[in-house]
Amino acid sequence: MEELLTLKDLLVKGDVQGALIIVEELTEMSRNDIIKTIRSYAVILLLHLIKQQAENRTTRSWEVSIRNSVREIQRENQYHKAGGYYLTPEELLEILAEAYLNAIDEASLEVEGCYEVQELEKLVNQEEIINRALVLILPGESS
Repeated sequence: MEELLTLKDLLVKGDVQGALIIVEELTEMSRNDIIKTIRSYAVILLLHLIKQQAENRTTRSWEVSIRNSVREIQRENQYHKAGGYYLTPEELLEILAEAYLNAIDEASLEVEGCYEVQELEKLVNQEEIINRALVLILPGESS
């Protein structure tokens, strides 16, 4: 809120350059919030994809969680009024790779047999799981 008041003051004073700096800061803060939210949903998405691959099965609960996570990521990534997307496919891939570490940790506690992370990593294909997640997330690609 403080940034908006500062922005207003700068605009009233005619300090366009200062106002643009505040706008850039606000834009970056908003983008960081979007990335954080997407990363949270990506962990959930990857967690269930890891469990599916490790256990070679699925459940209705996992399927619903996967669909919900994909929808939320898509919703967060889309400009609401202008159309378009905040993050490119390459940036989404990077976020998925970062989220994978948390997802494999959580999956190690939930997969039947409760594997250590290193054991679970040997059971699943990280690249395949991340690519599957990206395919689900990209517009027009999800099932």
